[in-house]
Amino acid sequence: MNDKTVIAKPETKSTPTPQKVVYTSADIPGFDYQRDLGAPGKFPYTRGVYPDMYRGQLWTMRQFSGFGTAKDTNKRYKFLLAHGQTGLSVAFDFPTLYGRDSDDTMAKGEVGRCGVAIASLENMETLFSGIPLDKVSTSMTINGPSAVLLAFYIAVGEKQGVPSTQLRGTIQNDILKEYIAQKSWIFPPKPSMRIITDILAFCADHVPKWNTISISGYHIREAGSTAVQELAFTLADGFAYVEAGIAAGMDVDKFAPRLSFFFNSHLDFFEEIAKYRAARRIWSKRMRDKYKAKDQRSYLMRFHTQTAGCTLTAQQPENNIVRTAYQGLSAVLGGTQSLHTNSMDETLALPTEHAVRIALRTQQIIAYESGVTNTIDPLGGSYYVEALTNKMEAAAEEYFKKIDSFGGVIPAIEQGFFQREIASSAYQYQKEIEAKKRIIIGINEFVEDTPPDIELLKISTKVEHDQNQGLKKLRRRRDNAKVKKCLEAIKAAARGTDNLMPKILEAAKCYTTLGEIINTLKKVFGEYKEPPIFW
Repeated sequence: MNDKTVIAKPETKSTPTPQKVVYTSADIPGFDYQRDLGAPGKFPYTRGVYPDMYRGQLWTMRQFSGFGTAKDTNKRYKFLLAHGQTGLSVAFDFPTLYGRDSDDTMAKGEVGRCGVAIASLENMETLFSGIPLDKVSTSMTINGPSAVLLAFYIAVGEKQGVPSTQLRGTIQNDILKEYIAQKSWIFPPKPSMRIITDILAFCADHVPKWNTISISGYHIREAGSTAVQELAFTLADGFAYVEAGIAAGMDVDKFAPRLSFFFNSHLDFFEEIAKYRAARRIWSKRMRDKYKAKDQRSYLMRFHTQTAGCTLTAQQPENNIVRTAYQGLSAVLGGTQSLHTNSMDETLALPTEHAVRIALRTQQIIAYESGVTNTIDPLGGSYYVEALTNKMEAAAEEYFKKIDSFGGVIPAIEQGFFQREIASSAYQYQKEIEAKKRIIIGINEFVEDTPPDIELLKISTKVEHDQNQGLKKLRRRRDNAKVKKCLEAIKAAARGTDNLMPKILEAAKCYTTLGEIINTLKKVFGEYKEPPIFW
């Protein structure tokens, strides 16, 4: 093909994908296999973090689930495990995400609506009733109050006879992306980072198999970022946590092997694959060269992936099954360690059993029927994929320089840099849809007037009533003098430098509620209020 036929389409800010008609060796000048790729399981891990990848073990199939009461969600967990799910992922309701008890006045109308309501150890015991915690790994999407939910989980394990050293799973615990994108923060950045470093230190000694942070780009992408922004902002957050741990006096190799990541899988099939490959390469280089990690496990960027909820459409919802299948496939070809495939009805409501089973089956078809798990990184060496991986890495490095110019992630948050970048990209994306520069089936092309006719899951108002009655009974039944003493110990630790986790765990064991613990910390740490970003 001559140069005249290699035509570049105009690139948009929200789509930094190379748009050439064809790629050749000229697009990856100086390509060096050992330097740029390496074998799977070898530095710089572009081709995957393990030598055998899915030939040794498939990814963990982990559907994000939670609604109503703990009893409702426990039933759903058992349904999914019975249908072949291999890990659990807890979706909490908004009151829990903000550290509020279900009977808090600010929780009214939200209890159990978008996730499960967990206000106490008693709720957590019900959530995992009949599910042995030494047999399953659990991911919990919780950030501001993550220390308390982790304490509840450890306490449930002890009641089951499972020591904390045997527990496997992840708390998201990524407060920086809350300030950047999702907005479910509680405390200001500085005390939030102190809580996180306390968790890093506590888990290194007492919960060594636990992933202490799942550094999340998922919510950054759902808020409207581009793939490059998701990549760059997520890794920048990861670097900030590493630097916080080092500043707190920890050896980087003591906590870095338990850091994991959480990425979105969006619509552009190859761009997403390149994003994951670039992320592994950037992380391993930084950990070795800048942070001087010696343990090879510190170099491994292990990640969970969720298909892109924001790409699902209320119109023609069955099309979402197809979208999710391709997104799941790109995550697998990108080398994910864990995957959640969205259900077709999630843009309308929380998923029904029927919809979530199809979503799980989608993963299973990719795993067992498609053949893509037979060879590691089968796209490695593709001129297009390698060029795109290089471009993603270079674009992320440009963003790192911009973030450094603000003085780091937290000053950049405080000055609204991330928020404005994401908002600008989201605006651009929407304009492209409205101008039909970007075709979304069923939205701006191939539109049908027929309303969707699918079953939807509805949450009864009885959920909130039952949850609040349960909390009243708990407060009458427990040892309230001991609860008061535990809360005083938490307040004293917060004012000083003692690790908060042992105090929170002790409070959890005597059925102190989530809201009581968080409100105690608020008295010392205060609450975060976002400064004006747009004017």
